[in-house]
Amino acid sequence: MNFTYLAIDIFTIFFPLALSFDSKVQFYKLFKPLFQANLVVASIFIAWDILFTHIGVWGFNDTYLTGISFFNLPIEEVLFFFCVPFACIFTFACVEHYLNVKWTQRFESIFVNSFSICLLAIGLYLLPKLYTSSTFISLAIVLLVLKHVAKVDWLPKIFTTYAILLGPFFIVNGILTGTGLENPIVWYNDDENIGIRLLTIPIEDMFYGFELVILNLFFVQIWKTKAENKLN
Repeated sequence: MNFTYLAIDIFTIFFPLALSFDSKVQFYKLFKPLFQANLVVASIFIAWDILFTHIGVWGFNDTYLTGISFFNLPIEEVLFFFCVPFACIFTFACVEHYLNVKWTQRFESIFVNSFSICLLAIGLYLLPKLYTSSTFISLAIVLLVLKHVAKVDWLPKIFTTYAILLGPFFIVNGILTGTGLENPIVWYNDDENIGIRLLTIPIEDMFYGFELVILNLFFVQIWKTKAENKLN
């Protein structure tokens, strides 16, 4: 049982890594910018994780851990912030290559702005609930910055990708939060979240995961562009 969380990390990255050398998608070409992006974004989320673990917003069940820790975080939790983005950005690359995802500018603006405003309103209304407020408010800000400041052109594709990823999300996060197990690997203090669960998964996890993915994608695109400019 001590290798359960580690096995989840390995399972998450195994197939995307094995398929990275597909001749059509050629995801291996993004390894370097993805690693650079991971270092930046993982450092933010690990710091967030360390703080919330320290103040009891969530915690971990030692039964399912190897016992190796990093700044009081299980090493499996640290690896999570590298394995999950790898799998998600790989899926995005496949969507970009195989699917023709197009939204009108009007629809994209209405969708992103409305979604962000709703997140911001809920986050501010539930400000004392730390997991809910920090996740919803930060995600709203990130989306608005990407849309109106950075002016990225891939938001429709990442929303589509994340919709596809909800299947694996429910498997991985379901197990982490206790689905099929006697106790959850990751437990949550329900005083710090809305209290709505999708099976065993706090609804905030969907938005937390989405923020992790879009921030990684943003920095991947930056370093990918820099590498291409050097070649030119």
